[in-house]
Amino acid sequence: MNSAWRESVLNLVRQMPEEPAPFEPGKTPVPVSGKVVGMRELELMTEAVLDAWLTCGRFNEQFERQLGEYLGVRHVLTVNSGSSANLLALAALTSPELGERAVKPGDEIITAAANFPTTIAPIFQTGATPVFVDAELYTWNADISMLEKALSPKTKAVILAHSLGNPFDAATVKTFCEEHGLWFVEDACDALGATLGGKHVGTFGDFGTLSCYPAHHITMGEGGAVYTSSAKLAELARSFRDWGRHCHCRTGQDNACGHRFDGQYGELPRGYDHKYVYSHIGYNLKITDMQAACGVAQLERLPDFVRARRENWLFLRERMGNCPYLQFESELSTARASWFGFPLLLSEDAPISRLELLRGLNEHKIGTRLLFAGNAVRQPFLQGQHFRVVGELTNTDAIMNRGFWIGVYPGLSREMLDYAAQTLSDLLGGKR
Repeated sequence: MNSAWRESVLNLVRQMPEEPAPFEPGKTPVPVSGKVVGMRELELMTEAVLDAWLTCGRFNEQFERQLGEYLGVRHVLTVNSGSSANLLALAALTSPELGERAVKPGDEIITAAANFPTTIAPIFQTGATPVFVDAELYTWNADISMLEKALSPKTKAVILAHSLGNPFDAATVKTFCEEHGLWFVEDACDALGATLGGKHVGTFGDFGTLSCYPAHHITMGEGGAVYTSSAKLAELARSFRDWGRHCHCRTGQDNACGHRFDGQYGELPRGYDHKYVYSHIGYNLKITDMQAACGVAQLERLPDFVRARRENWLFLRERMGNCPYLQFESELSTARASWFGFPLLLSEDAPISRLELLRGLNEHKIGTRLLFAGNAVRQPFLQGQHFRVVGELTNTDAIMNRGFWIGVYPGLSREMLDYAAQTLSDLLGGKR
């Protein structure tokens, strides 16, 4: 491709105007989440298009490397969604190469009942049985004091999410898993940039998972990642991600092992092309290089995004400190949340129901969300499925019935946040 023509195309992209529309209370929507992309993302995505490589390429390699540097992990594998990241992490743990520690059909995996469905679905998809524990009422995270009660001779793993970007005590869960020989998967899809004791969440477990959906901390449109510091687990995850193949060559690479035509695998003829040897029943979960290009630009802005989310959360917390009938979340003393949203629990004695409150906010064009599946065991997708519940799930039910959250993402202005806070206070009968 002519380099001068290519540069002229990129210059046109760089000249595109960025003019945010003015905020009009009651007319302009105040979303709970959304993408924040600009010129840099468009420039790099255009570069990727002009490369015409399409599948994983140079931008993907750059994104995986830079995300690993940010998190402090050795191995990052991009995937096509955060949901696929959870599936890939658990699928890798089923590999026969893990021996007795491999997750097998009928084994149990502990998780939270207050959850997103695709943290739970891979447990069933790998043939295991989920064991549900209750939530903490003031963090909406799993009550990790229930882990011992959830343990059984069948337990093989724990998978827990850092709810709405607020870290649970992953260090204690790691110790529990090590003591009992369990795998630990941290779903950090809502928590990129959050830390515990100065260490990034997702790096305490054997695997961490990430989502890059537009609602999340950084976006590639669709996309996500699995990360680990274990070379063996990274190798297994790459196999499952890339059709289940035994070969470790990256896209467009041949014979990285130097033994492409001289191996013996299963009952295949000796010298069978190593690029077409499959050791697992896998998937194709890769992304395109255009997505990765967007991710590279987003990583450049990630520290600012995390800071903005915290500042927006703190603004709302201070602004609504005297708002009646609302209970607020808190962080662990060693945690620094990277807030995905601003969680609120409506008091039982509130003058209006949650449904009335959400309808009122909606009428004022203020976006709200519930905590995903609420109490997942009450969802249609779990009816008739085999699972185990530890305790009464009382707090999970309270969150399901009275919890909701509003936005803190970097695309929200102070004017928008102030309007959301005042509207909430007005609907609940409060005063400025």
